[in-house]
Amino acid sequence: QVQLVESGGGLVQAGGSLRLSCAASGGSVRLYNMSWLRQSPGKEREFVATTSWSGTTTYTDSVKGRFTISRDNAKNTVYLQMNSLKPEDTAVYYCRARASSVDDYWGQGTQVTVSS
Repeated sequence: QVQLVESGGGLVQAGGSLRLSCAASGGSVRLYNMSWLRQSPGKEREFVATTSWSGTTTYTDSVKGRFTISRDNAKNTVYLQMNSLKPEDTAVYYCRARASSVDDYWGQGTQVTVSS
């Protein structure tokens, strides 16, 4: 059973940067697709970025050019570097590890708040 723990969230001014980390334990996530999703109050959880097990990355349009997802398989960790943050990026950010429909794990989330 894979456990995911996010860290790195916090309060930052607009234009600032944060780096989120998602540390996995209980098994290697080397062959998992790793994703970041976020949820703002009153809104549905939305996709932010993903890195496949082969290293292919995909981003939602609103973060392209500002966010970078990466993974360190040796550390069993995935990162989300967030630059040029905007108030609309404020949300709880969740890490997800998915290899199949039954091999699908979520972290508890980390709060990111961007002040204007």
